[in-house]
Order: sequence, then C-alpha cells, then structure tokens
Amino acid sequence: MPIADGFFARTVLKFRFSRAAHFIALTKPRVMSLAIFTALVGMALASGDLSFGRAAISISAIAIGAGAAGALNMWYDAPIDAKMARTSNRPLPAGVVSSTEALAFGIVLAIFSIIVLGISANPLSAGLLAATIIFYSVFYTMWLKFVTPQNIVIGGAAGALPPVIGWTAISGSLDWEPWLLFLIIFLWTPPHFWALALLKSTDYAAARIPMLPVVAGEAATKRQIFAYTIVLSPIGAAPSFVGMAGPLYGILATALGIEFLRRAWLLLRTPIDVSRAPAKSLFVFSIIYLYAVFTALLVDAAVRWLLRSGGI
Repeated sequence: MPIADGFFARTVLKFRFSRAAHFIALTKPRVMSLAIFTALVGMALASGDLSFGRAAISISAIAIGAGAAGALNMWYDAPIDAKMARTSNRPLPAGVVSSTEALAFGIVLAIFSIIVLGISANPLSAGLLAATIIFYSVFYTMWLKFVTPQNIVIGGAAGALPPVIGWTAISGSLDWEPWLLFLIIFLWTPPHFWALALLKSTDYAAARIPMLPVVAGEAATKRQIFAYTIVLSPIGAAPSFVGMAGPLYGILATALGIEFLRRAWLLLRTPIDVSRAPAKSLFVFSIIYLYAVFTALLVDAAVRWLLRSGGI
C-alpha cells in the first residue's frame, strides 16, 4: 500500500504541474517577458516616489495583465491556431485546456491585475492597463486581425503601451517621454512580425488571416518592412537627443539601427523563393535590437541614478 500511495501522490503531483504549465503557456510567456521588461524600463526612466515594494507589485500586475491578454487571445484564436503549424500545439488546439477554462482564466487575471495596479500605483496606470487588455483581446484579436492587412500596425499599439504604463505607475502622469518609448516599439512591430509572416504566409493563408504577405504579396511586404526600418532607426536613437539617455546610448542605438537597416535592405533585395535566410535573419535580429535598445536605456538610467546619488 505505501508503494501504491507513493505512486498515486507522484501521479497527482505530475498532473498538477503539467496543468499549471499549460495555463502558464496560455499567458504567452515570451510576449509577457517583453511587456515586463519594457514596462520596467519605463519605470526606471520615470521620476516619482513609489517604494520598491509597491513598484515590484505594480510590475507584477502589469505582467499578469499581459498574461491575461495572451490567454484571452488564445481562447478566441483556438480554431485558427489549430490550422497553423506554428500554433497547433498550443493548449487549446492540443485539447489540454478547455475553452471555458481559458476564458475564465483570462478574465480573472485581467480583473485581478487591474485592481492590483490601481491599488499599488494609481488609477491612471490601471486604466491604461485595462485599455491595453481590451484593445488587444477584443479590438485586435476579435476584429482588426481579420479585416485589414495593416492589422499588426494598428494592433501593435497594445504591445507598445507597457513602458507608458510603467512610467505612469511611478510618475502618476502622462508625460511626453514614455510616448517616445511607445513609438520605438510601435515602429519596430511591423518589420518584426512581417518578417515572420513572410516565412509563415502559407499558414496565415490557410487560417484566412489577411496578413500583408497574403494580401499584398512578398515584394510589397518587403518594401513596407524597409520603410518602417528607415523610420525606426533614427527614432531608436532619439532618447539620446532629447535628454532621456546619454551619448553612449545614442551611439549604440544608431549602430543597431544601421544594422537593422542593412538586414532589411538585404531582405528587400533577396526573393524568398531564392533564400529564406534574410527573413529569418531580420526576424531574429529584430528581437535582439529591441532588447538591446531597452537594456541600454535601463543601464543608462541606472548609471545616472548612481551618479546623482554619489554611488560612483
């Protein structure tokens, strides 16, 4: 009997852990990590009196809110996720989480995150978080994605808001500076996702999602990627020019922007049927670019704080 009891306990524990992993997957952890990081940078650049403990609670609330939006997106997208190789193993199409469970999970996380952020920070940041969740999970997921090839451009506003939310959680006000961070992410989103869409266009066509490569074709998509990258490159370095960051940040961001532009040019010049490598290269580098730019902003803010406090 003890052996049987031990086996039963291990089986129950394994089941619980696997269930927890499936629900964590619903929150889109990779997307959530970007929201957390950019919100943290927004907090670091803002000025205010929020304590470390309340700031930690606030960033956790923003993370939960991002996870809620991801869960609600997966709940609604389950039928089309099942048609796409890239998403067919997600919890809902794989049948390991029910539609009702995913919907309830997303709604509970959303309400909880908004309330917690409102209490730990302020109503303004909580309102922005609520607007972001609604915009992404309702406006983008349920409507915009299916009606225009510019879906990712307009919908990208939701992914660009976390640094603004982080800033307002500390400052309590909507200043102009966080909107520059918003603009960096907003302009970064189309080249990032369209590079992936070029590689997965058959999936999007099968799911009847009018992504730009499906509707306008490869050549038009590559021109749009290049155009957005041209605009993004100077905007990415702009924090150095307006006093939000120092000259070293400006040099790094400029170098990263030039490399982004070089890869976008190579993609523009190379047909997908000749080589898919430039699209993959641009997609991978776009992730490196955004994390590198925001890491540099975070380091710059930390150095400035240490200089002011006399730490170095």
